[in-house]
Order: sequence, then C-alpha cells, then structure tokens
Amino acid sequence: MADMTEFTAAIVAHAATVEQVLEELLPSVHGPEGRVVDAMRYAVLGGGKRLRAFLVLESAQLFDVAPTSAKRTAAAIECMHAYSLIHDDLPCMDDDDMRRGKPTTHLAFDEATAVLAGDALQSLAFEILLDPSTHANGEIRARLASALARAAGANGMVGGQMIDIQAEREALRISASGLDLTPGEPTRADVDAIARLQRLKTGALFEFSATSGALLADQDPEPLSRYAAAFGLAFQIRDDLLDVEGDEQAAGKRLRKDADMGKATFVGLMGVDGAGRRARELVAEASAALEPYGGSATLLRQAADFALHRTR
Repeated sequence: MADMTEFTAAIVAHAATVEQVLEELLPSVHGPEGRVVDAMRYAVLGGGKRLRAFLVLESAQLFDVAPTSAKRTAAAIECMHAYSLIHDDLPCMDDDDMRRGKPTTHLAFDEATAVLAGDALQSLAFEILLDPSTHANGEIRARLASALARAAGANGMVGGQMIDIQAEREALRISASGLDLTPGEPTRADVDAIARLQRLKTGALFEFSATSGALLADQDPEPLSRYAAAFGLAFQIRDDLLDVEGDEQAAGKRLRKDADMGKATFVGLMGVDGAGRRARELVAEASAALEPYGGSATLLRQAADFALHRTR
C-alpha cells in the first residue's frame, strides 16, 4: 500500500470544509417542523468519510473550479448520500440499528421522522445545486441537477436498491437477463450482473461526484467517468469483504449480514481471494483512467488505493 499521509490529511481537511458548509445550509429550526430538521442534521453532520465530497472537491481542482461552486456541490452530494443511508437503514429495507457509530436515524427519532428527513435531504440536494450561488450559469446548474437526478433515481441508486431487494426477497440468483433459479457455479454473466447492480446502487453517486468538476467547468467528463466506474466497483467489493472480515467497532455499523439476508455480493460469487484480486484490478483501471490529468490527479489515485484498503 502506498504512503497515504497526503490523502489522509486531504480527506480530513475536505470533510471539515464540507461540514462547515452543511452547518450553514442546515441551521436549527424552532417550531413544530424543527424535529425533521434535527433529524436531517443528525443524519448528515458529524460523521462519515465524506468520500463523495472528496471526489467532488478533487475533481473540481483539476479544472480550477471556483471554491464556492465545488463546496456547495460537495454538500449537495452529501445530502443525497445521507438521504440514501436513512432510507437504507429503515426496517422495511436493511433494518440496521447502527450507522457511523451511532443509532440509525429511525431509532434516534422514529420511522416517520426518518422518512421525512430523508425526503427533505434529497430535496435540499437539488435546492443547493440549482441555487445561483452554486454557479452563475443556469445551464450548468441544470446539467448538474439533471446528472444527480439520473444518478439517484430508477436508472441509478434507487434502481440498484430495487434489484438488491428483489434478489433478497425472492432468494433468487441475479443473472444478466434478470432474476432466475439457475443452479450451479457462478458464471461471467452472474458477475457482470452483480457489477451492474452495484454500478447502479453505489457507483452512480460516485460517478456524479467524480465527474462534477468537469460538469462545473463545462469540460469532457469521460475520463473521470471511467475512473469512477472502476473506483465504485472496487469500493463495493471492499465493502463486501469488510462485511465478511471487518471489525464492527471500526466499521461503525453491523456486519456479517449480507449472507444472512441472502444478498448477492462479489464475495458470495467469487470468494474472498477472487473478490480481492478483482478489486486490485479495478484500482489499476481507475488509476489508468486519470492519465490525462497527470500529477494533478495524485489524490484521486490515492483515493482508489484507499478504497481497496479501508477498514470502514
């Protein structure tokens, strides 16, 4: 593993920056609606790696994007991510009781408040992106909002979650053509189908984050899109490995649940060694995609290495 000192310092600094912006965007509210704002603040503030925000800020610096534009976009993706975690943790979804080392939002408040907090954070993400403070050019703001809508919706994160739930509920295997009962050893089609599931469920928000700098600068996002595709899958494979091998205290959430819930994972199909080998290949692919940016993308390369070795 490469020396990660520079990356560690950068991700901590970026997290602090985005935390301050989120504090300003989510002031406490007094009155009967204040409870949902408290739940929003509980879910989005004071925790998490802020890796998506990191990708936004680092991709923005490749194109000399104005700091305010980058920071607000980073805050927006963190709101969207927090919404997804709130809903993912609900009893009707994964029914988790710990997130980022503390009780999940529906336990700290109640289920109805958690649902509303997630809904409001999703709305806030678009409100932030579409505000002229994010970018003076309305067309660029509209492109950003459209890109996030695609990444978060039925053809992105929500669609991936639906596939995941269907596979779990039906106790079926995922194949390239959908869900079936085909017995036997996993095929290339099985692995490709899991990769598609994860590209939608997890990778779509990573892709928005990594390409947002190019969108803000009105530049070609294609190299960053290729980077994000490889990065996102490597990140998810590491997540699958951590669920099998990780430490719950370090992870800040419940582990060992994927197999119990019948979830389709890379580890389940490829085994620990095979999944680890594929993750290393993906990190190499992510790094190669950044070649057009030279040394300016050093921290993005280190982020891919971090995705491979992280403990939470």
